[in-house]
Amino acid sequence: MSRPLEVTDEEILSALSGAEPKSLGELARSLGLPRLGRAGRRELRHRIAKLKRQGGIEEMRREGHRSYIATEQASKRARVPSSGRAAQPVPPRESPREARARERRDPNLFTGRFVQHRDGFGFVVPDEPIGMEGDLYVNADNTGDAMHGDRVTARIDRRRADARAEGHIVRVTSRAHSTVVGIFRYVSRGGIVQPLDPRLAQEILVPAGDELPEQWRSAGERPRAEKPPARRAELEGAAVNVELVRFPRGGVRALGRVIEVLGKPGEAGVDVEIIVRKHHLPHVFPEEVLEAAREAPQTVIAAATQGREDFRALPIVTIDGETARDFDDAVYVERLPGGGYELQVHIADVAHYVERASGLDREARLRGTSVYFPDRAIPMLPHELSNGICSLNPREDRLVMSVIMELDTSGKVLRSRFTPGVIRSAERMTYTNVNLVLEGDPEITTRYAALAERFRLMKELALLLNARRQERGAIDFDLPEPVVEFDELGHLKTIGRSERNIAHRLIEEFMLAANEQVARYLDRRGLGSLHRAHEIPDAKKVLEFEDLARAFGYSLGLGAALDRPIAVRHGRHAAQTRAGFHGRRQRPMVVGVPRELGIRPAHYQRLVEKISGRPEERILSYLMLRSLKQARYAAEPIGHFALGLDFYTHFTSPIRRYPDLIVHRILKWAIAHPDERSLTGPYHVGELEELSSETSEAERRAVDAERELVDWKTAEYMERHLGEEYDALIISVQKFGFFVELMEVFVEGLVPMDRLEETVGDRCFYRETDHAIVSRRRDRRFHLGDRVRVRAERIDPVFKRVEFAVLPGAPE
Repeated sequence: MSRPLEVTDEEILSALSGAEPKSLGELARSLGLPRLGRAGRRELRHRIAKLKRQGGIEEMRREGHRSYIATEQASKRARVPSSGRAAQPVPPRESPREARARERRDPNLFTGRFVQHRDGFGFVVPDEPIGMEGDLYVNADNTGDAMHGDRVTARIDRRRADARAEGHIVRVTSRAHSTVVGIFRYVSRGGIVQPLDPRLAQEILVPAGDELPEQWRSAGERPRAEKPPARRAELEGAAVNVELVRFPRGGVRALGRVIEVLGKPGEAGVDVEIIVRKHHLPHVFPEEVLEAAREAPQTVIAAATQGREDFRALPIVTIDGETARDFDDAVYVERLPGGGYELQVHIADVAHYVERASGLDREARLRGTSVYFPDRAIPMLPHELSNGICSLNPREDRLVMSVIMELDTSGKVLRSRFTPGVIRSAERMTYTNVNLVLEGDPEITTRYAALAERFRLMKELALLLNARRQERGAIDFDLPEPVVEFDELGHLKTIGRSERNIAHRLIEEFMLAANEQVARYLDRRGLGSLHRAHEIPDAKKVLEFEDLARAFGYSLGLGAALDRPIAVRHGRHAAQTRAGFHGRRQRPMVVGVPRELGIRPAHYQRLVEKISGRPEERILSYLMLRSLKQARYAAEPIGHFALGLDFYTHFTSPIRRYPDLIVHRILKWAIAHPDERSLTGPYHVGELEELSSETSEAERRAVDAERELVDWKTAEYMERHLGEEYDALIISVQKFGFFVELMEVFVEGLVPMDRLEETVGDRCFYRETDHAIVSRRRDRRFHLGDRVRVRAERIDPVFKRVEFAVLPGAPE
């Protein structure tokens, strides 16, 4: 019979309290137990597992093996007094369940996501509202071991008079980064990696032997050889992807090993590889997923068309951009005998080929969305599906889910129905060519003579739908997007502005109509679904925009609803004398409190109409957009503020958006069970809430990655044009300078405050009353909407942002 281990939990924690994690064998030797038998090792593992559950030990992986290290709090408890006196008994430790229950009772504790600034401080964004204004401020000394993006438990230490709060991070509950991309540098004992995300402020140590990824090592070479490998010139200064084997703890830096060498910054394609790893975008399909995709049929077999409505005889078309490679929507319009319209929207039946819980489905859920870069795409589904059998390619049979709408002469939907179908697209049309047909271009009109009248009918219906949308006050921003153009050799040529023509608008109107009808049908059936939610904007954001709009002579038209002044009962101000000094006399503090604003999308839309075509349109549209909340996915029908709809979903892009695939499955279930009244359908509420959170996060991740790469491409382009002069428009004014948008090319950049002061030869300051930067002598002023002449000066190496200098004598 084996004897129990004669070591205490405190001795185990003390042995694991060093800077380096220990394996099970190293821990046993530290405890003076070098010859543990099988039973002893098993008991030691049980003790470690118990301490892990209690939060005293953190497990790490290194070279595929487990190692352990004590948490900072446990290390402090385990220290033995240096005087040699017996340590005080450690009080009984509460169980994780007891700790969670205690924290739920503490109103100052909450969970959230940590967003760090490159200067070290940061903010904790609460998961749920906790009765404070904005996010919790955490100074650099109180961030603990948290890294940017981590989920944390935080405590509010102080609530300020303006309802904002300051606090500290109690602990990290989950890590955001298992890998980090950065620049590798050799040091005396291995190397360091400086993260390329400036918000990840700590360097990562890479021990000697761990700087070479697996494919760089010689056959049979040990990962940690006794003699450090020779330094590789191609590794110094290269962008690498490093796996974290130890997170920062108690002031000790993170430890990692290089798993990929991406290349030197500036080399062709390296910027895309960096962005992909930086944003943790899944970009390599597992072999089993690729195999499943290869097994999918590339033609529609006759058996698959059984039970489907046949639309193959109709001249249905897809309309997309010139560079599109996957086509998931097709449309058809015909005039009804009574003068109304029939609108058919056919969407690729991806759910037929991607079964729920299959390997393909799990990978699509992991990705959440396709990501589109200027010269590369990372699809949600493998090529065989996204560009093959699921894509509505011209003159090929394809399975679809169809929305058939009957509309009256004013564009009002009278009735709609939903059916699985089969189509054969008559033509792959582009926005450009459809627009040319509608403008009467003789060559293009002749080429598509058989479809020309059909396009004119589409335009007629689209204008009616748009008019109805305008009537209900839906917001219709027309903000350009950057379009990166390459030459025939793949080199960046210029950065232009996207343009929307009537062909873009007709597809947009048809897709909006189909999405709304699907959302309303599923709601009438009482089925749980994923909704596209856009909430009412915060009153504070609306008031901030209203203040900015007044500087241009505009208003949202909220009138007396804006604010009401009230005296704060316990607040006092020192009365100001005429000389500008404060006397002893006190007066009540008066603040403005927003009334119930009653803000509606029509308030925004009326202002959009007023500024259309005016010089200030670009600025005010951008500011309006910033005042609105970000759209997201939700398990409840919250409504869509910008569209002015109570019910809305995403149904029309299942090839590239996972939420659309979920909605397809729910709609197919509803069609297959016409008489069943279920409160859930194929997905229960808990699943939908989880999916809404995942897909919203995947969408934000993709948008951030796409935007950042465009910024990098912009910086690459402008680096070749440093020293050149441009006309520019001031689009944002901040305390640290103002941002401009160039007129000749679609490039934004910063005019920093220090460069501005050099130009005007005077100290400058930000004046909040009219959102302007003003020189001390008041002889120079820079407002929102001003046109200035600037010179491209430098590229910010951290943010990949262009910095400009205002030229002397530039217009105010």
